[in-house]
Amino acid sequence: MAVDSIPPIILTQLNYLLTHSPYSIKVEQMWSGSKNHAYLDRFTLLIPFCLDYIKWDVIYNAQFPLLPPDVIFGPEDETFRPFPAGREGEIKAKNSLSDWNCKDPTRLLLLIHELRSLYMAYQKKRVGEVDDERLKFEINTMYSREGIEMYMSSGVDKPEEVKFAVPLLEMDLNKMVAGSTWRHQQKIYLQVIYPVSRKYLAMASAPRLKLISSPELKALFSIDEFRLPSWLEGMCMAEYLPTLEEMLESQIRDAVSSIEVRRKFITALAIPFGRPLEADPVFCRKATFLACSGVFTFLVHFTLPLQFPRQQPAVVLQSSQHFHSHSGNAPIKSAILQDYPWSPRWDVSQMAERISDYLVDECLNFKKHCNEVLVQQR
Repeated sequence: MAVDSIPPIILTQLNYLLTHSPYSIKVEQMWSGSKNHAYLDRFTLLIPFCLDYIKWDVIYNAQFPLLPPDVIFGPEDETFRPFPAGREGEIKAKNSLSDWNCKDPTRLLLLIHELRSLYMAYQKKRVGEVDDERLKFEINTMYSREGIEMYMSSGVDKPEEVKFAVPLLEMDLNKMVAGSTWRHQQKIYLQVIYPVSRKYLAMASAPRLKLISSPELKALFSIDEFRLPSWLEGMCMAEYLPTLEEMLESQIRDAVSSIEVRRKFITALAIPFGRPLEADPVFCRKATFLACSGVFTFLVHFTLPLQFPRQQPAVVLQSSQHFHSHSGNAPIKSAILQDYPWSPRWDVSQMAERISDYLVDECLNFKKHCNEVLVQQR
């Protein structure tokens, strides 16, 4: 976005919202409300909610920047009235717009957070009004769990269904990884989707289940490779969640322990290859070493999978002397090498030694490949 075309008061509040909110709020688009388009004073926010995004338009007025903004909600939420007008004679409840101070950079953040909390209560009320006995039972069994978000989805051309975002595990994932630079608190959720049924079913089908995590967590643990436990006949969510959390906690602790295993392997590589030029100090997923064969110098890139040592590292060689003249002088690299001797039962020193022995001959093949590429480029 063109910063110089956004009124400073609006820009300050928007930047504070984007950098200080615990939610990963994004700006989808910005536009001008004036005829000459001199200033961008309106924007669409993408606000995380129930493992999806809700879109709200925030409408400032560049001609009167001291005034608070209007917020326009999505067409499916036309009954959402967060700040209803009180009856005549009633004292109006205070909210984030009551004492708006345009010079306070926190005001937009406070407004959006308050609206999100009210929206969460609004959706909970909608779900509670659904005439579905199974849903009412499930809500009652999960009522004691904190942080559950729910969303009632309905429309002309789509079936009614209720979505739940159930936070899992009470452990602080950020503190479990020493030195992590995660800005947001890492979370794992179970998405549960129930179709709305307005008639009694003797044996209801299992809900649709999906495990979802913060994107940054994939550096530590692969949600996609986690196998959800089976949903047994007649089961309810209160029975399902303890088993799921027990399995999940065990695998996450294993994932944290595997960081140290990868660290020891990278340390062992330093014996035949020397000190690494660079290495991932937190998750120990990557390391690069400088090697040579005679006068031919090259880099050795190691990428360690989460399942190390069950799965072997991917190795790529990169010449420091040969370049692609038709690709911006990019250095020539080998294909991924994984046909070297490997056994997860070896100790890390033997793993490093066998890779080093393998590269003695493989680097000559790579040097030959580099020379052939140069000949083809002439």
